[in-house]
Order: sequence, then C-alpha cells, then structure tokens
Amino acid sequence: MDSRNNKPSSFRGARARHLLLRRLVTGLIKTVFWIAAMVFMLWAGGAIFYDLAPRATWLIAVFVLTELTILWRVRGGLAKAAAFVAPSFLLLGWWLTLKPHHERDWQPDVAETAWAEIKGDEVTLHNVRNCDYRSETDFTPRWETRTLRLSQLTGIDFAICYWGSPYMAHPIASFQFADAPPVCFSIETRKEKGESYSAIGGFYRQFELIYIVADESDVLRVRTNFRKGEDVFLYRLNVTPGQARDRFMDYITVLNKLHDQPRWYNAATTNCTTAIRSQRDAAKRAPWDWRILVNGKGDEMMFERGAFVTDGLPFPELRQKARINDAARAADRDPDFCRRIRMSHPGFAGVAMPGSQP
Repeated sequence: MDSRNNKPSSFRGARARHLLLRRLVTGLIKTVFWIAAMVFMLWAGGAIFYDLAPRATWLIAVFVLTELTILWRVRGGLAKAAAFVAPSFLLLGWWLTLKPHHERDWQPDVAETAWAEIKGDEVTLHNVRNCDYRSETDFTPRWETRTLRLSQLTGIDFAICYWGSPYMAHPIASFQFADAPPVCFSIETRKEKGESYSAIGGFYRQFELIYIVADESDVLRVRTNFRKGEDVFLYRLNVTPGQARDRFMDYITVLNKLHDQPRWYNAATTNCTTAIRSQRDAAKRAPWDWRILVNGKGDEMMFERGAFVTDGLPFPELRQKARINDAARAADRDPDFCRRIRMSHPGFAGVAMPGSQP
C-alpha cells in the first residue's frame, strides 16, 4: 500500500525536475542565442560604419531601425530570432565580397611590395625599404635590391616595439647574415594616403596586409629616433642557423604569395603577431597562448619558453637592458648602426655584425 502511494509521488517529483531542467536549458540556449545575435548585430553595424561609412552612413540608421522593428512586430520566438539575424547575414554576405587590392594611392613608405627570387643558395630580395629619414613623416623613399646567401644566415634577432599600452606591441624579426647587413621583416597594415590606423577598424576590411622588408636603420631607427613615445627592445633568439633558415623561408613564402595576391589585415586573426605563427606549418607552430593576442606580453612568453639568449639574467633585468633607444639615437646615421645598437646589450657578446648598407 505504501509502495503504491509512493510511486506517483516519486514520478511527479522526477517529472517536475525534468521540466525544470528543460526550462533552464531552453532558457540558457535562448540567452546564448540572443547574446550572439546582439554581438552579430553590433559587428554588422561596425561593418557598415567602417567599410561603407564614406558612401552610406545613413545605412546604419536604416539597419538599427530595421532590427528594432523586427523586435517589435515579429511574433514567436523562432520567427523573431530568424528575422533578427537575417539583416546581419545579408551584410555578412556583402562584406565577404570585399576584395583587397594592390592598386591604391598608397602612402610612400608602403608604396612597394617586396618579393624574392630563389636560386639555390641565393635569395634576391626586391623592394627592400631603406628610407632616408629626416623625421617620421619627412623622408626620401628608397627601395633596394639585395642578394643574400642562405648558407650565410647565422641567426635571428627579435625587436618588440611599444608605443603606448604595455599590453600591445609590434614585433619585428631581423635576420642576421655573416656577410651582409641584417634584413628585417615587419608585418603591418598597408595604408593609403590620408589614412591612419584604427584599432576597431582593424577588425574590418579597412587595411591590406603588407610584409615590409627593410634595413634596420630604416624600420628600427624610425621607431627609436623619430616616433615620439615609442620604445624598442631587441633580443637575440636562441636558434641554430638551420632553424633561422627555416624561419626565413617561412617569411619568404608568404612574402611572395602577398606580392601575387593581396590579403586583408585583421586585428585578431591576421595581425603582426598571429601572422608570424600562422605562416608556419601547423605541426611546427608554437603552442597557443593568450599572450599571442595580448602581444605586449609576448617577450615575457618567449622568455618563459627559452626563446631568448639571456646571459643568465632574469626577465625583468634582461628586458631593462634590451631597450635600444638610447644606443640608436647615439648611432643615428652611423654606417655601423647595427653593431652599435647591440653593444653592451645582453645576448650579443661576441656576435659579429656587418654594418648597415649606405
């Protein structure tokens, strides 16, 4: 008797718990969907603002009013959700049709794209930038051709440049040769005349990607000697000549692809740091770390992974001594610029440095 009376009570309790769990899961799914839909709508509004703004700023108002009307007029959860995201999907379809170009009115420091010819041991680099700077904005553009030998590649130095926030930085790889001046690779946005970088606009299709190949007295010196408030830290990477050649060819491969087919820059997926990682074969990439995105902490991450020649110094002391601004300003136009910015800095003892090309 007691058992028969308990069964319905247990059944009702289990059913109530099942219904409660179902409501919670359904509510959670709806909440996640609407959050995602709102984020998608905000992205779509940004796409209009940044990628259509010069021609159709009024579209932002039309887009917002359309979304508000859908929320007000459409009935039924699924119908409302589908109608709400539909305009954003239409915008996404248009956005994906935007194509990068080589033919624009470029700023003079990014007017040319570098490319390389490879013949056995020889690599001939075309459009190596080596500008004559009088100030950050007043300079004579110079584009050079340099022939290097892979067998003479001895190592890699790594510059990390800060201009404001300690959480964001710009990396530059400098490849060292026994018989030639270093050659730097700087992954940047290719800006048109009158255009300036936008941190938010960088998430949209505002800028093409460019691999700048340059002399150290150009790409490092403009940051240490002419740009206000920019600090540059230079480290020696703990790599063998063979590893340095592999990294060099990673850059060359992407360099030639970009010369033939332009790509968009993206502040999250294809920026100055993520591009370095993604240009390597997937099996050879370093493990993912949040500091790859928050790249101002990138030197700390690399130190922890044993990437730097440290001379036995702890990271805070190594970093303090790696700053080259004072040495670069003292060297300035000296043909021995490359050697002087490394003198007395950790990691470079006994490293022979051919001078910059005139």
